Amino acid sequence: MPAMPTRHTLVIVGGGAAGLTVAASLKRARPELDIALIEPAQFHYYQPAWTLVGGGSYRIDATRRPMASLIPKGVRHVAAAVAGFDPVAKQVLLADGQRIGYQALVVAAGLQLDWHKIEGLADTLGTNGVSSNYRYDLAPYTWQCIEGLRGGTALFTQPAMPIKCAGAPQKALYLAADQFRRAGVTVQSHFYTPGAAMFGVPFYAQALDKVVAHYDIAAHFGHQLVAVDGPGRTATFEVGPDKQRVTQGFDFLHVVPPQSAPEFIRQSPLADASGWMAVDKHTLQSTLHPDIFGLGDCTTTPNSKTAAAVRAQVPVVVANVLRQLLGSGNEARYDGYASCPLTTSRGKIMLAEFCYDGVVTPSFPLDPRVPRRSYWALKKHYLPQLYWQMLRGKLGLDWHAPRTFPAAVPAITP
Repeated sequence: MPAMPTRHTLVIVGGGAAGLTVAASLKRARPELDIALIEPAQFHYYQPAWTLVGGGSYRIDATRRPMASLIPKGVRHVAAAVAGFDPVAKQVLLADGQRIGYQALVVAAGLQLDWHKIEGLADTLGTNGVSSNYRYDLAPYTWQCIEGLRGGTALFTQPAMPIKCAGAPQKALYLAADQFRRAGVTVQSHFYTPGAAMFGVPFYAQALDKVVAHYDIAAHFGHQLVAVDGPGRTATFEVGPDKQRVTQGFDFLHVVPPQSAPEFIRQSPLADASGWMAVDKHTLQSTLHPDIFGLGDCTTTPNSKTAAAVRAQVPVVVANVLRQLLGSGNEARYDGYASCPLTTSRGKIMLAEFCYDGVVTPSFPLDPRVPRRSYWALKKHYLPQLYWQMLRGKLGLDWHAPRTFPAAVPAITP
């Protein structure tokens, strides 16, 4: 006979940036609130720094902390995997057969990396010059390969959207191209993407075209990586609507895998036809069940999936969850804000900030298309501190606002 369900006022699914920050923020707002957080992982990772690790500018061990050390005081930690949801009974189903009941539910389950969808990739990752900054154990190998390359061809791939941190695939590209120049080696760098531009917001895409030209990078649009032969050092791409296959040799290959919502969300009553958790893009409330909220990478919100987006979403979820539980309070709304610090070289960053519909909303009045050394310091030193504080419910100040700049792209030196 299955165990009787445990019940809490609020249940949070996911111990990533979104789940931990919501838990901590709610505890700060309402210390008496009965909260359970479900997360099976033993460690939590500061993933935004993995690009810097892959560029030789950050220690990998500094990006990991024990999960138990980050669970807010007074929050029950359920170290188990989620198998599904029963929104009618108001229960979360665990893989071990347990059920946890709730009055309100927050889903912050992140997304999954689908390495297996690229033929041959899993067998060669971490060997044969094939790496990815999207894994803790592989980011150091990225730098090992880049630093050791003495010539030849380097390929950098991006899958179809949505993915976490859409700028990360080309961050690896620019850091590598910068290193090749510093080392005085001749490497032909190629960037492959299924998209039609370097970035989804034209304001920034036009500036990034100049960065690509600066490094003599060959950009290949409409290309989807489908197979990797590690020992043979070849990558195969599907091109165009007829999916014609083309093969390219490499000496180094940086792969960003296809990504999707976790399977327990895709197969649940919380997802829409896209497979992602269906939420109102402004209130972050489930469009199917009013006592459920979602944020972070697992939802249908059409924003860039970044830690900065989580930071902007958390106050909205906190306010609207309390409104749901207490029956009072003003409705909070998310404007789609996301930030992508694009590392155009070791020492400079183009700080891309924007909201829904590509509205440019920088935190500073300077033209955000210009790579700046001050933003490198922000990325390497300030943002990691802000991140770990955020997980404690300390979100810091938010200065982003719509600003206008000349249409002409300024002079750019990556």
